[in-house]
Amino acid sequence: MSLMVPGSVAVIPGAIQRYRNRDTEHLFRQDSDFYYLTGFSEPDAVLVLAPERSHGEVILFCRERNARAELYNGERVGPERAAEKLGVDDGFPINDIEEILPGMLEGRERIYITLGAYPDFDKRLMQWVSAIRAREAGGAIPPGEFHALKHLLHEQRLVKSALELKAMREAARITSMAHERAMRCARPGMTETQLEAELVHEFMTNGAHTPAYPSIVGSGANACVLHYVDNASVLKKNDLVLIDAGCEYQHYAADVTRTFPVSGRFSKSQQALYEIVLEANRAGIDSCRPGATFSDPHVAAVSVMVQGLLDLKLLQGELTEILETDAYREFCPHNSSHWLGSDVHDVGDYRVDGAWRELEPGMVLTVEPGIYIRDDASTGALAPRWRGIGIRVEDDVAITSEGHEVLSHAAKDVSDIQQLMAEGASL
Repeated sequence: MSLMVPGSVAVIPGAIQRYRNRDTEHLFRQDSDFYYLTGFSEPDAVLVLAPERSHGEVILFCRERNARAELYNGERVGPERAAEKLGVDDGFPINDIEEILPGMLEGRERIYITLGAYPDFDKRLMQWVSAIRAREAGGAIPPGEFHALKHLLHEQRLVKSALELKAMREAARITSMAHERAMRCARPGMTETQLEAELVHEFMTNGAHTPAYPSIVGSGANACVLHYVDNASVLKKNDLVLIDAGCEYQHYAADVTRTFPVSGRFSKSQQALYEIVLEANRAGIDSCRPGATFSDPHVAAVSVMVQGLLDLKLLQGELTEILETDAYREFCPHNSSHWLGSDVHDVGDYRVDGAWRELEPGMVLTVEPGIYIRDDASTGALAPRWRGIGIRVEDDVAITSEGHEVLSHAAKDVSDIQQLMAEGASL
């Protein structure tokens, strides 16, 4: 609120309950902006920040307590307990918002809101403002402008507090254990779905109730599909399997990728490509430090991958020219980093005034270089042994005042992966 202009108000709607089919609900997950400000995880709620309001500056509209509804779906906080449970100044029933919220908007010069996230709520808000405007002749003062809330809120979310980093370390720890469990359990003849089940087992056993995003378990050529989620194929002995999976712990995400051989041993071709990606992952991580730019880890990782592909003669030409013309994109199609936090692809601008932003302590990003050689790849002279291979190695990295902290610690050295898989095979 200290960053809001004088005479303004912020309105933040929470997420709404979605239905999977007929009367079966999706598992509810609170809007990240709303949860960041409140810690409140019930649907049908609206937060209002009204600086200098004499009867309380932080107001929550939420569902009233209802004995029958609570019998079916569990206890509600209710507006009468909002201040006690959440630290807000006051609580009101969500069903009374039509009568109460317009009065909080009247006389305010600016409304901060993220328009477009909840169109139905946006429509209601516009109707309330229009009703105030209709009374201008009688002295009513409507808000004069709408302003994007994200310019204030998302900059705060981008830099994590010590408590947020603690939750993210735990999310990464649980996720790392899940990846190592998958390595131990993988066998030829299993399905990708069965391997995914091992991940979920480890997540839930350790206190993370849900994955942070749909898990990618892609074996063989499926690993070349960047967002593959069918997870239905059978694992074959001579294939690699790429797992991109992370849990959500206390509303914070991990995002980790490991690639390993179904048989427990890398072939020479697989290991040659894997070592390039692993070196790129480490080069990207080494570039993570205060004062570096967001693009530096990607630049470092891509340089390593292109040089490695040149050394294997899978690319032809000069390193500098290939990097300048993006001629490597068929094999390395995606960038190597994104912000991480309450959202898997977390909020925060990547550029400031057109330039890549500098990394600061408290920011968390992924480093995830990858090489994908599809069966139909056309670049270079490709022998069959290279085709149908997809490899990605991804870690979660927090920027610190001294440099960086790697949050994820699942095995990624070739020897460590093969040892884990050998241990699993002997069980």
